Amino acid sequence: MHTLFDKIWDRHVVQVIDDGPTQLYIDRLYCHEVTSPQAFAGLRERGLKCFRPDKIFCMPDHNTPTHDQDKQIEDPVSRRQVETLKQNADDFGLTYYGMMHKDNGIIHVVGPEKGLSLPGMTIVCGDSHTSTHGAVGALAFGIGTSEVEMVMASQCILQQKPKSMRITVNGKLGKCVTAKDVALFLMSKLTTSGATGYFVEYSGSVIENLSMEGRLTLCNLSIEMGARGGFIAPDEITFEYLKGKEYAPKGDDWDRAVRYWKTLRSDDDAVFDKEICFDAADIEPRITYGTNPGMGIGITENIPLVDEIEITGRESFIKSLDYMGFKPGENLLGHKVDYVFLGACTNGRIEDFRAFASIVKGRRKADNIIAWLVPGSWAVERQIHEEGLDKLLSDAGFSIRQPGCSACLAMNDDKIPAGKYSVSTSNRNFEGRQGPGARTILASPLVAAAAAVTGVITDPRTLL
Repeated sequence: MHTLFDKIWDRHVVQVIDDGPTQLYIDRLYCHEVTSPQAFAGLRERGLKCFRPDKIFCMPDHNTPTHDQDKQIEDPVSRRQVETLKQNADDFGLTYYGMMHKDNGIIHVVGPEKGLSLPGMTIVCGDSHTSTHGAVGALAFGIGTSEVEMVMASQCILQQKPKSMRITVNGKLGKCVTAKDVALFLMSKLTTSGATGYFVEYSGSVIENLSMEGRLTLCNLSIEMGARGGFIAPDEITFEYLKGKEYAPKGDDWDRAVRYWKTLRSDDDAVFDKEICFDAADIEPRITYGTNPGMGIGITENIPLVDEIEITGRESFIKSLDYMGFKPGENLLGHKVDYVFLGACTNGRIEDFRAFASIVKGRRKADNIIAWLVPGSWAVERQIHEEGLDKLLSDAGFSIRQPGCSACLAMNDDKIPAGKYSVSTSNRNFEGRQGPGARTILASPLVAAAAAVTGVITDPRTLL
């Protein structure tokens, strides 16, 4: 009667503190430049080394410029953060993939593509979207800087055990409906706090048929429902994706690993603290209209009216629409946009570029659109070139930038100007998230591509 969450959690318990948290062993710690400096400083102050440096991997991504990476970073704050991470990695003997390194990129893209993230692992990083790695069947979650220091020093962390939730999505996804649309749909139904206190296991025929890239997108957005993390039981799709990757087991070790990974599933009689089911037929391509990821609608639907919103949420609803320049009841099809961003740890993988290119092929970028197409890693960038997608996109008036978090968040040069509308494949649409005053509309790569070639919010189903 064990859930998959219980199986992985219990296997990593070092000790349980009476009336307190659990001491949990951590298999992998990822570090980027924003949330690690204080952790390294804490180790120095206490005269400590990293307990298991071979389990820690570092790379800059948030402050990384997406052009001229071979030159010095112009912004002094970004430059200092990136340089500090390199120095810390050198001082503590940690693996470091710096800018222009062939393995650099967004840490939540690089981890799975190198086979660093594996089924049954516990994985942490000082970043909320660590939940991404749950797509391979791992327990992955974001932690605070003090907890990063704790893991560096002991390879363990103190955690209260979350409750378990299973979200099942059955049926077959419709035309142009992607994993991103599934995630935006779930957020609109559960709200951004509906999974607070839970670790979510995704299941059902829709999930089983998602590619690994789709699963990574879905798990990436678990945190936006308030969940501690989200994961998917490993299966043949998982094994095929991981086989041959640099850090995946090899030879007999691979066979042994797969035998164990096949046991990583919830028992048929497992009991969850909460279960929710949805039908794929209810999901169409989606967009957001407000300032949190749960404020979303099907692309053909209208923004809700004020009296359709619960009384306690009406004030924030009106405030969000004022910020976005939208009206209650408005239909957003045909609304002019200014920027299109393809990328982030949510949608910066090769499948996302293929999807974007499928809409763009034979068309041209709209004159009013500034488009930033940013691979999630150098490996993705290489594959874009190998598949000829760069030429297809270039012929349509687009260019490929260098890898990094880019316009997902305003920590580098790629900022959306105040008042401008951005159709973005990233994960958050908070006020100022993409730049002070920026207006963010979250969407899938297909919806983003449709906006990029038409200049307005467009249903991608009309273009394919």
